[in-house]
Amino acid sequence: MRLEVSEVRAIKAAALYAFGPDAIVRLFGSRVDDDRRGGDIDLHVEVPPEVDAWDARSRFEANLFARIEEQRVDVIIRKRDEPERGIDLIAYRDGILL
Repeated sequence: MRLEVSEVRAIKAAALYAFGPDAIVRLFGSRVDDDRRGGDIDLHVEVPPEVDAWDARSRFEANLFARIEEQRVDVIIRKRDEPERGIDLIAYRDGILL
């Protein structure tokens, strides 16, 4: 996994702040492969149905970038009561729980 320990801590803290304690965060995409270089940070966040995803995403990004240097971060949010999409299945299959 190509994230610094401080970045993982920042992601977890920002997710707790924005999405609540029941959120599950996975890193997926190119950053899970230690042999690759560069790439954005792809995060898959699974949240309870009552979470306002749009508001929570904004709070997450603001809180995250207050903790780490701003960079390209893609956040995919799936509410637990919604059907799984292709991107969700990829994150479940290839992702690393943070």
